[in-house]
Amino acid sequence: MEQSISFKIGKGSIAHNARDFTASNVDSNRSQYNIEYVNKDLKQTYHELFDDAVTKYNARQTRSDRTIPNYYEKIRMGKQEKLFHEVIVQVGNMDTMNCLGKNGELGKVILDEYMKGFQERNPNLYVFSAHLHMDEQTPHLHIDFIPFTTGSKRGLETRVSLKQALKSQGFNGGSRSETEWNQWVNAEKMEVAKIMNKYEVKWVNLDTHNKPLDVLN
Repeated sequence: MEQSISFKIGKGSIAHNARDFTASNVDSNRSQYNIEYVNKDLKQTYHELFDDAVTKYNARQTRSDRTIPNYYEKIRMGKQEKLFHEVIVQVGNMDTMNCLGKNGELGKVILDEYMKGFQERNPNLYVFSAHLHMDEQTPHLHIDFIPFTTGSKRGLETRVSLKQALKSQGFNGGSRSETEWNQWVNAEKMEVAKIMNKYEVKWVNLDTHNKPLDVLN
């Protein structure tokens, strides 16, 4: 069997991923087959990750206007970093790996095994929300994470940074086509491919760059 691997950037609709509401493309009768790995509050996760670093940083400041009263709001209102990132991981498509077809359960098994190793492989990408959906056309994962780096000598010791988080994991970039992000995505696809191989499924690398769709589509 041959299947493609899709690894797209999602919009991060956490409520939709957790099925706090049901979109028209979701079969709620099959939502019982979804898997929720983690579903933590984003603001609370920011407190857990960054409060100690913020407290130490503020204690060093001699001017009150240089302190950080709320790191979550600082990132939310800033333009340098996003509050969090989401990737949507899928094996095959609605024709070759449909949830209701003969390969649907296999797709679920592959993605479940991949997700269970994600956090250990990516210690600088803190996963606060992750769900495997079986109530749409094709089995797929939504993985929402906060990229962070530690040991910074300027500013916060622990801070949000996608580029530095990936560098800490060994992805150093080098060109427009070989950015830290692209290198990381390729490495993660290889992890999916290894699991697929265990189940005698060969990865067909289509090397496509489809734009992410909105939630309904």
